[in-house]
Amino acid sequence: MLGLGLLVALARADAAKPALPRLVDLGAGKCIPCKQMKPILAELQRDYADQFETVFIDVWENRDEGKRYGIRLIPTQIFYDATGKERYRHEGFIAKKDILAKWRELGVEVKEPAAPAETR
Repeated sequence: MLGLGLLVALARADAAKPALPRLVDLGAGKCIPCKQMKPILAELQRDYADQFETVFIDVWENRDEGKRYGIRLIPTQIFYDATGKERYRHEGFIAKKDILAKWRELGVEVKEPAAPAETR
């Protein structure tokens, strides 16, 4: 259990961070298109974390979340701007290049991540 002091410190750290655009993917761990999305979402979380947030919500495990977001099918991706306003919604599998293109179309400057340094 976290102490109150640590919770306050974490809340202050979150408040100090600039808001980022956010991609919310609503799916399930066992649906085929959702499984195809999994490595793409992991890559986006790893390589673009400083440019936009990527969140996955399993709506089979968290059924109320699907209702809350008003989805009709899975996977569904919802693009939010930095203020939290929904800007675009896509249903079904979407490729990484199409996600990045959509961010750019929505006015988000998406930079390619630096290539990892070679190790010997």
